[in-house]
Amino acid sequence: MPSTIALQSGGGGAVLLIWLVFMVLFLAMVVWTYSDAKQNSSHPAFLWAIVVFLAPLLGIVLYVLLGRDQQGGGPGGRGTV
Repeated sequence: MPSTIALQSGGGGAVLLIWLVFMVLFLAMVVWTYSDAKQNSSHPAFLWAIVVFLAPLLGIVLYVLLGRDQQGGGPGGRGTV
């Protein structure tokens, strides 16, 4: 079983790197939600940041679908119809 021992001894750095990448992405989602909600939402930005912090994937989807007041449409903010 030398292959098992080799995988166990060399995998710590890779696991740490993956964990760090996920933590950076997680914190970036919270910070982006807070800063975007300050500009584009009539709801308190810190509440959206808390929602994304507690439930990251569900929170970001809910914020994009329900929390943003402005809809896309280019540099002007709102789409033209």
